[in-house]
Amino acid sequence: MTEIDDTRARRNVTVLVLAQAILGSQMPMIFVIGGLAGGQLAPNPCLATLPISFIVFGSMTTAPWLSPLMQRNGRRFGFLLGAFAGAMGALLAAYGLYIGSFSVMLAGSYLTGIYMSAQGFYRFAATDTASDAFRPKAISYVMAGGLLSAVVGPQLNKLVQDAFVVPFLGTYLAVAALNLGGMLLFFFLDLPKGSRNAPKSPSAAISRTRMALLRDPRISVAIIVGMVSYALMNLVMTSTPLAVVGCGFTKNNANDIVSAHVLAMFAPSFFTGHLIARFGVERVISAGLVLLGAAGVVALAGVELSNFFLALILLGLGWNFGFIGATTMLAGAHRPEERGVVQGLNDMIVFGMVTIASLASGGLMNCSGGSPVEGWNAVNLAMIPFLVLAGGSLIWLVQQPRQTT
Repeated sequence: MTEIDDTRARRNVTVLVLAQAILGSQMPMIFVIGGLAGGQLAPNPCLATLPISFIVFGSMTTAPWLSPLMQRNGRRFGFLLGAFAGAMGALLAAYGLYIGSFSVMLAGSYLTGIYMSAQGFYRFAATDTASDAFRPKAISYVMAGGLLSAVVGPQLNKLVQDAFVVPFLGTYLAVAALNLGGMLLFFFLDLPKGSRNAPKSPSAAISRTRMALLRDPRISVAIIVGMVSYALMNLVMTSTPLAVVGCGFTKNNANDIVSAHVLAMFAPSFFTGHLIARFGVERVISAGLVLLGAAGVVALAGVELSNFFLALILLGLGWNFGFIGATTMLAGAHRPEERGVVQGLNDMIVFGMVTIASLASGGLMNCSGGSPVEGWNAVNLAMIPFLVLAGGSLIWLVQQPRQTT
């Protein structure tokens, strides 16, 4: 039975990898130009990264209702809804750029956040039909689909970002096309249809409350690590194009740096699952936190192109180990009937922190010093307390007796 289940899971993983590669290309495109486009329209330079913040805020506020919706109606329904919202959001943001309206652009960014939330559940969908042994590998393979998006997104952005008189208008139009075309992939998924009725298993009667779930050591630490890994990655990546251009380099340099960063985010995914199976999830997460700290050290060491490239590569590697490790820990820490609540709660908390990080990114970069270098240093110094939080929580976890769900 396990072999049959994993055959089905491998088919779903293939579809989700393609979705991650094609639809996922939009995220590096938007993250490269979001702060730059926002800087054109924002009434205050401190608000330049607000379009990215609205994307993450949209993801945060979507996750609590999207996850239960998918549990009732199936993953496919949620993924189609996310892609449609992504297309509409891109078109609305493009219109905002065209008419010079910052508020319209922000409204479009919020809709893009619905897509971002749906994309975040690709990794969980990979586990729905997977055996326990295949689960961490399934998560890693789906995350590895981001490799193609790391290449396609920034390179496509180079071609379209200045295609119109209005800068970056072409980027948003290309993003809309990616969403509308990529929607077709989800019709090839073979996932559970969802259930509108409560599970009839005896364990359903003792399903835990949200507070009880958060008191579970493995769930709470998985959320903390996922929150810190994603928030710090977002904090630094959001401000990177502003720092690169502010330090005298070009928009194409920023595209190439973000491309290298996203490659580093997803390239290890081919073996992260194997590392987790071999060494344990706690060790892999620890390595991720160390890499995130190393990224900050390199960034603080200078503002040459080599510093930007190396810092962002280390940042991507650290995110991969930390976030995939946290996802794997979370996926094994709850019962099947708790899936919708736990995953929605996790993504709400994670992207809530990421929203704060993206808001802080623009303020730290543009308004915390007299030069881009001082702003960039402030961004990277802000990583320290959060790395201490995640590292401390992981040390606390390994000292706890192992509990079963």
